[in-house]
Amino acid sequence: MSEASPQRFDPKPVLRSLPQGPGVYRMLDASGQVIYVGKARNLKRRVSSYFRRGAHDGKTQALVGQVADLRITVTHTEAEALILENNLIKEHRPRYNVLLRDDKSYPYIYLSTQQRFPRLTFHRGSRRGEGRYFGPFPSAGAVRETLNHLQKVFPVRQCRDSFFENRSRPCLQYQIKRCTAPCVGFIDEAEYARDVRHVQMFLEGQSNEVIDELVARMEAAAEALDYEEAARLRDRIASLRRIQERQYVAGARGDVDVIACRMRESLACVQVFVIRDGRNLGNRTYFPRAPEGTEPGEVLYAFIARHYLGRETPAELLTSAEVPDAELLEEALSGDAGHRVRISHRVRGDRRRWVDMAARNAEHALQAQISTQASMERRFEDLQDALGLEALPERLECFDISHTRGEATVASCVVFNREGPLKSDYRRFNIEGIEPGDDYAAMRQALERRYRRLKEGEAPMPDLLLIDGGRGQLAQAESVLQELQVTDVHIAAIAKGARRRPGEEALFLAGRRGTLHLAADSPGLHLLQQIRDEAHRFAITGHRGQRARRRTTSALEEIPGLGPKRRQALIKQFGGLRGVRRAGVEDLRRVPGISDALARRIHETLNG
Repeated sequence: MSEASPQRFDPKPVLRSLPQGPGVYRMLDASGQVIYVGKARNLKRRVSSYFRRGAHDGKTQALVGQVADLRITVTHTEAEALILENNLIKEHRPRYNVLLRDDKSYPYIYLSTQQRFPRLTFHRGSRRGEGRYFGPFPSAGAVRETLNHLQKVFPVRQCRDSFFENRSRPCLQYQIKRCTAPCVGFIDEAEYARDVRHVQMFLEGQSNEVIDELVARMEAAAEALDYEEAARLRDRIASLRRIQERQYVAGARGDVDVIACRMRESLACVQVFVIRDGRNLGNRTYFPRAPEGTEPGEVLYAFIARHYLGRETPAELLTSAEVPDAELLEEALSGDAGHRVRISHRVRGDRRRWVDMAARNAEHALQAQISTQASMERRFEDLQDALGLEALPERLECFDISHTRGEATVASCVVFNREGPLKSDYRRFNIEGIEPGDDYAAMRQALERRYRRLKEGEAPMPDLLLIDGGRGQLAQAESVLQELQVTDVHIAAIAKGARRRPGEEALFLAGRRGTLHLAADSPGLHLLQQIRDEAHRFAITGHRGQRARRRTTSALEEIPGLGPKRRQALIKQFGGLRGVRRAGVEDLRRVPGISDALARRIHETLNG
């Protein structure tokens, strides 16, 4: 609405033109960066309040002092403004808003009920496939633990369809009694369906009904003198009761999320406990970035808006502090979820105990985070002293290369700041067009690709670039950054000592002769080791995946008439190259896109 200016911002022309209805406002600094996004029931009244003389807290004073431009979007309703505000904050990540670092979607358990022999598996992402989704669960670990327990009690298959459809004998899961081998007909469809029905009932919170049914079957087996079957059912019942004891929450009804916030200065911790059908599915911890002076209620408001809009939301959210504009949030969440959502703060009895439990966990996690950050701060300070840096580094990047004798070369880039790893900023680079095994060329290609993008504004430049290698790799990094005219980035390389033991690493610094050795107990060295090891882990997992994909399709690439889509269809159908090789011509012909002539060519090529 107004031109950004390096001079002091005059808000009067903008304020005069503001409407008195609902909408969203964005505050920009002199460089055009969005530094704050807010919503208002009355735009004129809300935005004007920032520029009135009077008592503002330190956070607001700092914000207003940097405003160089204001932009306004008018909406029909305040709830619509809330949703737009949420989307703009996610897009721009403004400095003065409360921001979530971990915004991954919740995982689910998926049951493919449309199949003759349904599969039970972990699922994260959009829920488009046919079948049943159970959850959400607070973490991948909670899903895998539940799947592990379920498989012991109800041996429903968890293997991929391509694996299931190409078995000629039972796999290890059958031998350890975690699957009934429907792939080779060791269980009939009706008996398998009964296990699937019990899984569904358990995941829907009907575990007591499942136990009653199993008890009746156990008693019938005992009366029929089938003591082996009775003992098997007895063990199932005992396992189910142990799971119940672990998950049961006293007084729980329906679906509830319990959300607690604890703060120390600008560090906030939000703890979310997920309760579904009376079962505690576990908890998840978040550390939102909150500007100095933010109150716990403001953090909860921002968290609920960012976290739940656009996601499945339970019928009730219990909070540890009063949430400002709770009614507006309820309206927006209810419209988004398609059912009524209630936010409750003043609760008693069991519900108060849940909130207190979440608050205690938030306090514990906050203390642990403070300790971790203090340790990380010490490491950064020690590194600054050891390397002779003028300023404390804020952002570090580390690169590593991984390949197997030149095959499937992958470069990794990991990013750390003083809070720890920034996993959303990690990058991998599939290296192409170089002599296999040429690590120098691989490093040069990765650095060129990364720092061209950084110059274009993809992410901030690091204060320190760390290379896993010796002087040769350091020279590549110096050359690339010089060619790209990237300045003000310190460059170092870290190489393992002759005996390759931790603590004996040698450091090489750009622009300096000689080798630097830090003491084995140096916090700065521990930081470099942590970053290097993380870069190595990230590179090698990427390399292994790339190598497996290439080896799977390499033999198929030599077959005329077999393009990428058909190769992928074959791999998906038969579970890998070995399955394709074992398939007969008739099996190959059943794959969409594979003609009779092509099926014969595939079979002859792979088995000739």
